[in-house]
Amino acid sequence: MDLNETLKTIFERKSVRNFIDGNISYTKLELIVKAGMAAPSAVDKRPWEFIIIKDKNILKELAEVLPYAKMAEFAQAGIVVCGDINRQHNGKNSSYWVQDCSAATENILLAVESLGYGAVWTALFPYPDRVKPVVEILNLPNHIIPLNFIPIGIPSGIDLPKDKFNPKQIHREKW
Repeated sequence: MDLNETLKTIFERKSVRNFIDGNISYTKLELIVKAGMAAPSAVDKRPWEFIIIKDKNILKELAEVLPYAKMAEFAQAGIVVCGDINRQHNGKNSSYWVQDCSAATENILLAVESLGYGAVWTALFPYPDRVKPVVEILNLPNHIIPLNFIPIGIPSGIDLPKDKFNPKQIHREKW
């Protein structure tokens, strides 16, 4: 089957946890975040906020406190995707920000792949033991909740895409 560039990127996307030395410019990181901001959101509220991190000391500190983000110490950058609970659809007691920021995160992961970099989604929310240290390290205000942390780097080539297609999970017309 002849695939277009978008489908190639989707099928090549993988969780990259192994990086080699290199540099990713702020220009590229802002382009990646711009892709995140192109995601859909409930009633177009766009409750997302993004923190781009290139400081190796902050990346190391996050790697030390987050149980599933140890690879961040070796990444060139990271993006923390946050939700502004005051700006989401249906007010601050809603949970639309999670869906909206998840859509933005997937766009970020696809943009990273399309640029030849590697990344992995590491969950923060809803785990207080992960959210709290990130809030403290990054000095987040009370109305901003970190959803995930995405270490980004130059992939070593060790991590490979997986074929996750399972026709048994497709139902037609009815269950």
